[in-house]
Amino acid sequence: MIGEVIAAVIAGLGIGGGAGYAASQMRLKASRQTGEDIIRQAEKEAENVKKAQELAGKEELLRRRQELDREFNQSREELRDTERRLDKREAGLEEQHQDIVKKERLLETQQSKLAEKTKAIEVREKEAEKAVRQQQEELFRISGLSPDAARQTLLTRIEKDLKGEIGTIILRHQNEVKAECDRLSREIIGMAIQRYASAHTSETTVSSVDIPNDEMKGRIIGREGRNIRAFEKATGVDVIVDDTPGVVIVSAFDPVRREIARMALSKLIQDGRIHPTRIEEVVNETQKEIESHIRRMGQEACDEAGVLGLHERLIELMGRLEFRISYSQNVRRHSIEVAHLTGLMAEQLGLDGRLARRCGFLHDIGKAADHEMEGGHPAVGAELLKRFHEGPEVVHAAAGHHDDIRVDYIYTVLVAAADAISAARPGARRQTLEKYVRRLEELEALASGFPGVEHSYAVQAGREIRVIVDSRQINDREAAKLAKDIATAIEQTLTYPGEIKVTILRELRFVEVAK
Repeated sequence: MIGEVIAAVIAGLGIGGGAGYAASQMRLKASRQTGEDIIRQAEKEAENVKKAQELAGKEELLRRRQELDREFNQSREELRDTERRLDKREAGLEEQHQDIVKKERLLETQQSKLAEKTKAIEVREKEAEKAVRQQQEELFRISGLSPDAARQTLLTRIEKDLKGEIGTIILRHQNEVKAECDRLSREIIGMAIQRYASAHTSETTVSSVDIPNDEMKGRIIGREGRNIRAFEKATGVDVIVDDTPGVVIVSAFDPVRREIARMALSKLIQDGRIHPTRIEEVVNETQKEIESHIRRMGQEACDEAGVLGLHERLIELMGRLEFRISYSQNVRRHSIEVAHLTGLMAEQLGLDGRLARRCGFLHDIGKAADHEMEGGHPAVGAELLKRFHEGPEVVHAAAGHHDDIRVDYIYTVLVAAADAISAARPGARRQTLEKYVRRLEELEALASGFPGVEHSYAVQAGREIRVIVDSRQINDREAAKLAKDIATAIEQTLTYPGEIKVTILRELRFVEVAK
């Protein structure tokens, strides 16, 4: 029984092994078939890729060939254009050459004719000289005078006849030269004024300090006046405490000391602690601040005027002029303006503008120290400039800008003119400002009085009047006549420096509204 089972098992194993072998052979055959299909598909795809690349390469090659053909054609056209231009130029040069040859031949012909004429003229000149000598000899024989005596008689008669005419000619030329000099001087000064425009502010010489209440006056005076005495001793000024409400007056001859006192008193009032020790501290502190401010203002003035290389003491003195007022005009600003005006006029005349600005800038330096030295500010300024080794032109300008001495340098004349211009500019001084405004009002009122005038405006510091007229009443020809009439009226009615330009404005304006 066991044997049968074993035999059955062995038979089953044999049958199963045969079936597995057959299955494995079938799978192997299927795998080979699949591999061959994959290889054929890959070869087919590779062939397609190869064909696509060959086609793309051929297209790129064709495109490059077309570009090269286009570039070649373009280069060939450019070469043809260049060749045509060269041919034209060569033809033009050939024509010029032919013209030159013709001109050379014509010139040779003219030269030969000119040589012949020159020889003929020389022959005629010799004949004329011979005839003149013969006539002179005949005249001398007839008159019985020697050549020298005849010449002297002729010159005497000519001199007598021409004396009156010579005097007339000289006077005429003198008048013409004077008129031309006046015109040029007015033009130079006017151009300098026009090119340099400076704003002016009227300033006052009164230094006052506002106080919060009248009780502060008692604290400023102190017990038995010790505070006010300590303050006046420390600052060197006079403090005026009167019945004027809300203000205390500071008075001093030196404007710098007066400014120090004003600032120190303002600080003490704000601080509230007013006693001799505190007064001395505040005054010393304020004095240092003012000294620093003076140096800064002096350096700013030098930079603005374009003046370099000044001594430190001169820079400090220029800064002190910030606190000096002359006829309500700040002297430091006045000095800067005179420097610019002098430099502009000097450059117009072909002179050294840098030296001229230096002369104008330092001309009033004596006003910063005239309370410390004897003499007027021109002499004091000249002495200071000599002391600090300034040039002779600068020293002379400071000493002679008020015509106190004989003028040796033209820069002094320019400084004097610029000084007068700065003092007389509209707005520089109160009285001048009032006259200036009144003159502008009179100018506008005169122009507005003509028929057909709607508005009139004085511009350019009164050097031009612009008149707007009614276009319905005034046509172009009447506008030209109106300008002439207004100019004539200004000449006959007003007094003014220089010239006034009259401009008539006439326009038509049409306005519609789109709704």
